Amino acid sequence: MSRVLVVIVGPTGTGKSDLSLDLAERLQNAGRPAEIVNADAMQLYRGMDIGTAKLPVAERRGVPHHLLDVLEVSDEATVARYQVEARAAITGIVERGAVPILVGGSGLYVSSVVYDFQFPGTDAALRARLEAELTAQGPGMMYERLKAVDPGSAARIGASNGRRLVRALEVVELTGAPQAAVLPGDPAYWMPAVTLGLRLPREVLTPRLDARVERMWAAGLVDEVRGLLPAGLETGITASRAIGYAQALGQLGGTLSQPEAVEATQQLTRRYARRQVSWFKRDPHTHWIDADDADRVDQAARHLPVL
Repeated sequence: MSRVLVVIVGPTGTGKSDLSLDLAERLQNAGRPAEIVNADAMQLYRGMDIGTAKLPVAERRGVPHHLLDVLEVSDEATVARYQVEARAAITGIVERGAVPILVGGSGLYVSSVVYDFQFPGTDAALRARLEAELTAQGPGMMYERLKAVDPGSAARIGASNGRRLVRALEVVELTGAPQAAVLPGDPAYWMPAVTLGLRLPREVLTPRLDARVERMWAAGLVDEVRGLLPAGLETGITASRAIGYAQALGQLGGTLSQPEAVEATQQLTRRYARRQVSWFKRDPHTHWIDADDADRVDQAARHLPVL
């Protein structure tokens, strides 16, 4: 297992971070140090902690973590940039003789690292035009346009994620092909990898996610968002649209009451979790583990040759 990437995926709220730390400790005890690479797009942002369930440094058990707090909230997060930086971090970990563990629920971000994806370029003028159309027409209209030319991507993205709708339309205009045709359905691995997936029945996960959102508000999410305003959160292309953060901004701006903000965040979180499940279950190589099993760490460890 001198050059194997360990990947931990699954919907939000299933305990991916805890499993990554447990496996890192198992590997350490077996004489193989491990380091963790974040694959949650919103955890890239400095200061976005409560709403992303980012582990505080004190709770990382001394395990090195990479690609946390690397962007300002005013920066745009792109999967193409993330792919380069994550692979560089993983290469460095392997060169140090450690085991890289890629952890996160952002499906495209994970896949961009694990597989040999080649992303099409971008066109500043085209992107600006599509962004202006998004502002003028709203995501619903952009979704209908995408559905007409790339129904597969439209179904995966949904009708509310304006930024991803813009990108998918940009790819179609640049390449003349649906986004699904640009990202191969059965791509080759970038490097040898073992993928572990955590799952929970929907009837268990849904109330857990709802409670998690309530805890975010109780923990001070609105104050966290208020503190990020001077750093440019409201104008951040990516960060301002993050689930929970957009709703907290609405509460601060007076367009949502707190109960409305919480309920909207719960609905969006449940929808996001369903999309995550749909994305990750497509990979036939994933070893699925029930997140609440008492022996989940043992089950995960059995799939790692070094253990």
